[in-house]
Amino acid sequence: MSPSMALRLNHALPGEHRDRLLRIGREVRFAPGARLFDEGGRADRFWILRDGTLALDLHVPGRPAPVVETLGAGDLVGWSWLYEPYVWQFGAQTVTPVHAYEFDAVAVRLMCQDDTAFGRAVEHWVGRVLAHRLRAARTRLLDLYGPASGGGAP
Repeated sequence: MSPSMALRLNHALPGEHRDRLLRIGREVRFAPGARLFDEGGRADRFWILRDGTLALDLHVPGRPAPVVETLGAGDLVGWSWLYEPYVWQFGAQTVTPVHAYEFDAVAVRLMCQDDTAFGRAVEHWVGRVLAHRLRAARTRLLDLYGPASGGGAP
């Protein structure tokens, strides 16, 4: 199983925790080009993609926002909702039509507080997603803005 596959909901949470989480999600749809959130905005919800494609981007002053990762079915959209100060660290925009489950962040954080096993599972999953996304962003930014390869000074 690839590392990114292990981060998807079906593989990331035990069945009972996954089912419990999905019971409080509401189904939503977004057209291509819909902006779900912008970097710096209030992170009060998150999504799990059922189908479609979404691009995560990052603000770079003086440049167009580069896409740092593209997400698909089963992927978690948003991790900033779990960690104070609950502010988005990336932006997100749909590439294709998207069908997703949407979750209220406060409700899920309360579930995590009330059930420590559930909370540990969710925090472990989101933490792994966070680490993966930061590595992907770093790699992408180095590809775009790092020194040209070739080994020497110009």
